Amino acid sequence: MTEQPLASLLDYLAEVGYGEVYLNSAGNSAGEADGRTGQTAPAGGQRAAAEPTSRGAEPSAGETAEAQAHASLSDRAAALAALAGEARSCQRCRLCEKRQTVVFGSGNVGAELMFIGEGPGAQEDRQGLPFVGPAGALLTKIIAAIDLTRDEVYIANIVKCRPPGNRDPRPDEVVACRGYLEKQIEWVAPKVIVALGRVAAQTLLGNDFSLGRMRNQWYQLHGVDLLVTYHPAALLRNSGYKRPTWEDMQKVRDRLRGTG
Repeated sequence: MTEQPLASLLDYLAEVGYGEVYLNSAGNSAGEADGRTGQTAPAGGQRAAAEPTSRGAEPSAGETAEAQAHASLSDRAAALAALAGEARSCQRCRLCEKRQTVVFGSGNVGAELMFIGEGPGAQEDRQGLPFVGPAGALLTKIIAAIDLTRDEVYIANIVKCRPPGNRDPRPDEVVACRGYLEKQIEWVAPKVIVALGRVAAQTLLGNDFSLGRMRNQWYQLHGVDLLVTYHPAALLRNSGYKRPTWEDMQKVRDRLRGTG
């Protein structure tokens, strides 16, 4: 894990409304801010909801999923590269008609933390990479605030092509792309998934709840711990979302370290 400059972390904390940083004792509950450092460890603790049902993709057999989770990094990279190649020629839905590029995903193929957003925007569509605009710059700062870099996480979206005018993906578009996302989750095999925003959370959890109702609890998605938080674009529109997002990310950090 790459150590981040203290000044950058303090700048981010100041943005989200924290003027001071406290070191908490090891007995504190999940979600509280602390200054502990250490190696990442398997997550523990209770989960708040049953595993949602996958939609739009055939589930892999248990043996296959386990083999993928223990595959070498080179095998994972090769499998994801092949999947990305398939996605680049995909014409399963109307989104292929106006796309410039397919935004498959990027990051560490063996990441412990995976972020899943809604879909590419205009800049992502041009560059072929997820979260490269202003919202992406903020996501990079959020990642740095929990002592990680973008190179250490994996980032993907529900749909791989930009919806026109950045509208919400339509149900048939989500179904058409779901198989790619399922395979990304299987091959990366993260310990924690963060759903960024309402659309991503509703799709992954298979419900129509508000984002506020989905926050502040852990879910299970194919055996992986999942937490819901605000999309970085929402933070740019409303700075009041920055502090609750930081609180969510502390829970993610602690779950990765096995302390939450």
